[in-house]
Amino acid sequence: MASKLLRAVVLGPPGSGKGTVCERIARSFGLQHLSSGQFLRESLGGAEAGALAQQYLDRGLLVPDHVITRVMMAELEKRREQHWLLDGFPRTLGQAQALDGICQLDLVISLNIPFETLKDRLSARWVHPGSGRVYNMDFNPPHSQVRPGRGLPQRKEGDPEKFPAPVGPAGSRGILHSFSGTETNKIWPYVYSLLSSRIPPILSEEEH
Repeated sequence: MASKLLRAVVLGPPGSGKGTVCERIARSFGLQHLSSGQFLRESLGGAEAGALAQQYLDRGLLVPDHVITRVMMAELEKRREQHWLLDGFPRTLGQAQALDGICQLDLVISLNIPFETLKDRLSARWVHPGSGRVYNMDFNPPHSQVRPGRGLPQRKEGDPEKFPAPVGPAGSRGILHSFSGTETNKIWPYVYSLLSSRIPPILSEEEH
């Protein structure tokens, strides 16, 4: 584990492989993987922000900026003395500015994936309504007992072109690093090399 606290964010549209990259970084470098989707699910029906989020979800609406930001700010306040890696937040410029207001990021990784690749990946994505777990029928299928058509609806993500990276203040601090490609396995060595220049890995690149 690194001696200096490191706070990083992985940005990218749905289908870009953020979750996979974050899991590999967390295992290889000992950073705590913080998922906005997980925090949102855990907050539903609980605190005031969670209750507000539930109202939007019950109506089939996207949770607005000010609600998801309150959820995330509360979670990050609890982790002021921890290394962490954010996944799924920020998604908008407003969220990026709110995040910058409570902490200074050390690293922002942006995944730039071709539109056609994103479209193909999203067409294969399905979500389990009970747990919120996302599956890909090509390379991360669910258990054989849970299949599309049996309580596993296809995930609706929207047009990938509508999700530009919300860089915010990080863009002017020299901490933004972009990686382009169509396969996570080919992007990963470059991400690993970048992180290795900041903190010592606890697993080799091949052990991820």
